[in-house]
Amino acid sequence: MPSSVSHHRGRDSPSSGEKSSALATLEGSPHQPSTTNFDGLFDQYRSEHTSSPTPRKSAMKVSRADQQIEPSGAKHKRKSTASGQNTSPVKKVKRASSGYASPTKYAHLVNKLTDSLAPNLICVFIGLNPGIRTATTGHAYNHPSNLFWKLLHKSKCTPRLCRAEEDGDMPKLYNLGLTNIVSRPTKDGSELSKAEMDAGVADLEAKVALQRPEAVAIVGKSIWESIWRVRHGTNIKKDQFKYGWQDDTERMGVIETGDASWPGARLFVATTTSGLAAGMRLHEKEQIWKELGDWVAKRRAERNDEEAAPNS
Repeated sequence: MPSSVSHHRGRDSPSSGEKSSALATLEGSPHQPSTTNFDGLFDQYRSEHTSSPTPRKSAMKVSRADQQIEPSGAKHKRKSTASGQNTSPVKKVKRASSGYASPTKYAHLVNKLTDSLAPNLICVFIGLNPGIRTATTGHAYNHPSNLFWKLLHKSKCTPRLCRAEEDGDMPKLYNLGLTNIVSRPTKDGSELSKAEMDAGVADLEAKVALQRPEAVAIVGKSIWESIWRVRHGTNIKKDQFKYGWQDDTERMGVIETGDASWPGARLFVATTTSGLAAGMRLHEKEQIWKELGDWVAKRRAERNDEEAAPNS
């Protein structure tokens, strides 16, 4: 026993010799021993000198609702263990982009999608490229998560909600056309290279010059970035980019020579409609599309009035 034990026994505690003498005397005594005992003293020593702290007694509290007594901290414990799982917040994992994919990856697919174009339309919508579902079904913006047809209707570009299966009827129904900057299908836009997107700009210019619509709508920022790179020989700067109508110098399909000269189609940059794209809320997209839709609806009404005038 360490010498310090005697200190913690207290000033009136008996020595080991005294302990033996007292016990011998008590063996023959008819009286009960005193309430002071060594077991209690050793317990006191352990409590003061043990290396691991003694657990605190749980404080008690009374629930006002049912006046039941429960240890404080019990409610917190139930929250963290009721489901048997860790309740700490879990960080969302961002979807990784697939990255560039060679044309051979989807070479087995038969791309059934074709342009929906006609001369003198009010507006031609220029998309990025067909997705897998769009390519295999042959109908534009055909994935359930794509917002194109909903935004087209919400913005009043079309007076009703159209189905993807009606894409081929858009020119005769509402004087609207559909085409893409790249024709090959991929799972998403990240599987395209900037080079092949840039290579598609010349074809777009030729299509627009041939069909001569009043305006073109670029469905997505990346498409406009490609057009800008080809036209200006450099990437568009942050302060140069804007959604909506672009400067008159950015018209598409301009023909400058000969009797067939044409000033080109006005150019509007709209948001992407892909369900995979993030960074902009739906109401923000709707606001941008509304500016285009108001103009389309106005031009359609004016054309209808012009067609009805000779017959009045």
